[in-house]
Amino acid sequence: MSASSGHALSRFKNLLGAGKGGAVHLSSSEQQQAILLLRDYEESGIGWFWASDEQGNLTYVSDIVAQKMGKARGELLGKPIQSLFILDRDDDNASERTLPLIFSARKTFSSLQVRAASDEATVWWTISGRPQFNADGRFFGYYGNGVDITASRQSQKDASRLAQYDSLTGLANRHRMGKRLETTLAAYRAAKRSCAVLMLDLDRFKQVNDTLGHLAGDELLKQVAQRLQRVVVEKGAEIGRLGGDEFQILVPDVDDRGRLGEIARTIITMLSQPYQIDGSRCVIGASVGIAIAPYDGVSSEELVRSADLALYASKGGGRGQFRFYSSDLHSEAERRRQIEEDLRDALSGDQMRVAYQPIVDTKTNQVVSLESLARWEHPELGEVSPSVFIPIAEEANLIGALGNWILKQACIDAAQLPGNVRIAVNVSAAQFANPGFPALVAQALAHAELSPERLELELTESIFLGDQAATEEMFNQLKMLGVRLVLDDFGTGYSSLSYLQHAPFDKIKIDKAFIRGVTQPGNRNAAIISAIVSLAEALDMDTTAEGIEAHDELEAMRKLRVRQIQGYIYASAVCFEDVAEAMTSGEWTIEPEGPSKYRPERRTVLRKVGLIHEDHRYEVTMRNLSRSGCAVEGLIDVPAGTQFVVDFGEGQLAVAVVRRTAGSMQGLEFEQQLVDDGAGGLCTRHRVSPYVLAQAGMPLQALPQGSYPMQLMQQPGAALTLPKFGQVDTKTKPSKIA
Repeated sequence: MSASSGHALSRFKNLLGAGKGGAVHLSSSEQQQAILLLRDYEESGIGWFWASDEQGNLTYVSDIVAQKMGKARGELLGKPIQSLFILDRDDDNASERTLPLIFSARKTFSSLQVRAASDEATVWWTISGRPQFNADGRFFGYYGNGVDITASRQSQKDASRLAQYDSLTGLANRHRMGKRLETTLAAYRAAKRSCAVLMLDLDRFKQVNDTLGHLAGDELLKQVAQRLQRVVVEKGAEIGRLGGDEFQILVPDVDDRGRLGEIARTIITMLSQPYQIDGSRCVIGASVGIAIAPYDGVSSEELVRSADLALYASKGGGRGQFRFYSSDLHSEAERRRQIEEDLRDALSGDQMRVAYQPIVDTKTNQVVSLESLARWEHPELGEVSPSVFIPIAEEANLIGALGNWILKQACIDAAQLPGNVRIAVNVSAAQFANPGFPALVAQALAHAELSPERLELELTESIFLGDQAATEEMFNQLKMLGVRLVLDDFGTGYSSLSYLQHAPFDKIKIDKAFIRGVTQPGNRNAAIISAIVSLAEALDMDTTAEGIEAHDELEAMRKLRVRQIQGYIYASAVCFEDVAEAMTSGEWTIEPEGPSKYRPERRTVLRKVGLIHEDHRYEVTMRNLSRSGCAVEGLIDVPAGTQFVVDFGEGQLAVAVVRRTAGSMQGLEFEQQLVDDGAGGLCTRHRVSPYVLAQAGMPLQALPQGSYPMQLMQQPGAALTLPKFGQVDTKTKPSKIA
């Protein structure tokens, strides 16, 4: 037996069976066998031994430890044992103790998790030790052993990651996002910091999943996650997938709604770009809801609920947009729920009707076609906008029933009209995907006794998301019926030219997005429209320009050889009775009427706002609003240069200066421009902080509705002044901005 082996045996034989009564006495052969067992145990790498003197310096350590640390065993001997290891602070056994404290206590310890203090590799062990005393009770060191737990640690780490991260996309999961939001908000309340939450939902994802399969849907979600990680670059931001096609983004220390709107708009744009999935090209969209703490909620539950409500509003507003939370969204959501419930009874309750907008020949001004549009007269709510109930019908799976009803009614109405005017009916992707749709079209034509060539089916590019073979078969069946096919909103998708290679369209409708600004110098839309018209002519297709409102636009379309025009310059949608009366002679000629030049649509604003001057608040009527200013009515004797704070409500304050004044009307210029609210309106970048309101005596809570007491605006102890301006009464119907 070698000296070193004998030394090891003498130190560790107690570990192999010694009890409290003392050492085990072994025969010479037993000692040799024990040495072999110890050596085999050490060489297996499963476990190892160590020993120290009374000062805590290593006197023995298994060679496997030195190998793992990239050192020779001799380099470790004589060093303090605590210099070899780093205590795991997550180990419950370690608590708040340190290794020097543990060894100085001279007590037995077991299963301490430690990491090797080495740059060579990450190695984890559990170490145990027992103090050693001689016959006189004098402490002379520790005997101990260790076990390699690197593999199990990695397994625990992987399991922990699975518990916190989405296995498909690698993003944080719902559990992690919830915990992160809770801890962030708790810390930020104490530090009076803000935090924004963006809730995101993919538009048309279900259609991709249903048509291309779940594997394609999973691949699409991975690509969405990658794009989000490229777009969201704010410091400290975290992106999570909550499940399905729902994502959440946490953006700390940002309450600027202008910046958050830019982030949301970029996300929507990036996610709406086309995807390549297993050789198939597909296009989806995204809707975003935004809530900001502490303005829209102080707790995580409040903030997420507010962001969800904003997301619900953005989807209900037509999708592909963002919305900020505002308190009036509660009533809006309730109204949408009521509309969804009532929509199911609207068809059978004789509440729906069809209106028709003329499509006019560019050269003759004669009506050649009528686009059928759904109108809903609700018994309690009055006229409900199609922009409201159509998205609801899509979400509630009612769009097929609604579309089929319009198809039947439009065919019946068209059959009663003299001449050869055509009727155009919009077909949803859900209708087009129904294998029985051609039979429904045939039944509608037969029931109305309408000639097939007088029916135009308007289709959008969303129909091409399905199986290509099924799409081509649907086209073949519809063309066999003899109906005309129209590609609607041409140019707003991403693959229009490739669609035209195979789809047997008879007409292309140029989206109004290309009409806007077409007459302005330097605008490229005219060149794009010219190319579309040339393409259509080469393919023997008609062209229709949508949304024409002014004479300069009409003349531009004529010069560009667009064959048909649809827009307010000729007529808005009218009821069937008016159509029938106008066509009693068999033809309907309409002379264009409208402004000479197109002007961007001006938003009608008529609402009460507050004007704060010194320590007085005046109620006035706001007549118009732009990013840079507004016009108000209600005060007299207001000189130019007067500074006000405009209170829009819900914490929205804007510093403004009077630039023009005449009688009771003033034109105000904002110190800081307003920003888009995502719903076609405007809002302030910043709001009154609930932290400021809390300092002034209000409870810390999300911003309440309405205005705030004047004492919040006044300097403590300042003497009150008399009102400087006279106020006149104005009649208006109050409304809100976000």
